[in-house]
Amino acid sequence: MTAIPVPAEAAATAPRFWSRDEVAALFALPFPDLIFRAQTVHRRHFDPCAVQVSTLLSIKTGGCPEDCAYCPQSLHYETGIAAGKLMALDEVLSAARAAKANGASRFCMGAAWRAPNDRDLDRVCAMVAGVKALGLESCATLGMLSAVQAARLKEAGLDYYNHNLDTSPEFYGEIITTRDYRDRLDTLGHVRDAGIHVCCGGIIGMGESREDRIGLIAALASLPEPPESVPINFLVQVEGTPLAGTGRLDPFEFVRTVAAARIAMPRSVVRLSAGREEMSDELQALCFLAGANSIFAGDRLLTTANPAVEHDRALFRRLGLVAMEADRE
Repeated sequence: MTAIPVPAEAAATAPRFWSRDEVAALFALPFPDLIFRAQTVHRRHFDPCAVQVSTLLSIKTGGCPEDCAYCPQSLHYETGIAAGKLMALDEVLSAARAAKANGASRFCMGAAWRAPNDRDLDRVCAMVAGVKALGLESCATLGMLSAVQAARLKEAGLDYYNHNLDTSPEFYGEIITTRDYRDRLDTLGHVRDAGIHVCCGGIIGMGESREDRIGLIAALASLPEPPESVPINFLVQVEGTPLAGTGRLDPFEFVRTVAAARIAMPRSVVRLSAGREEMSDELQALCFLAGANSIFAGDRLLTTANPAVEHDRALFRRLGLVAMEADRE
């Protein structure tokens, strides 16, 4: 196997810092060597046949003031998605019950906001408490948070908060101009300080270079603590957004990114997130082999299509995979 420079503690623990050169060396490995290494790391920390299943519900859709170039919910773009109101509590809990019946162990709630106001946060906190009462792990993605807001969500029982870095610091300005990288890092710090698990990853296939993919993985792995959950999204191109028509990324490059995330963040759950509807079963299987061990289940992923639940069940049966149970701690 090709020798690569990796911190000595990487074999046993998540390193505190991964340089870009170290992550670049992972990407440069021959594909069989990279997959072997990722699978070896994966088996050291996880059951290789267990996949954590989450369901994501858009509790407030459209009308977001941010200009994220990939997002059909931005008010800056004509995508046919109208701004909606925050869902009622009983609607959200009904969806959570259905998610649990379909095998999900975590229920994630997403709202198209720059940041929640206090009144809306009160309602989201009630949703979090209701989801927890159903025996599900809870996750939310609501935009930027203050320290006080993060503490309130923790008090309500929130298990995970999602706030992605999206891409490398250098490429970030090509994708978003209404907030900067520091804003995202500040929210992640508030979430971590509140004692909430961090869910943080990025989007691949936005026209970024390999160097940007390397920069994203290095940035994630070098946070003060690596995220407990790392979603790796394959760009879903939506007509009306600036990224519609972007050249398609080589699927093997996506698998390499998943493998690099697994090796650099060995104890994190790596989620195969948006874009699965356009992936073949064979590509998804390669991603699981590369260390992905989480998916979103359900026919919709916020506003875009996702594989049907029955299709995922059939794929799990074909691959001999099982769904992880929720962490009851």
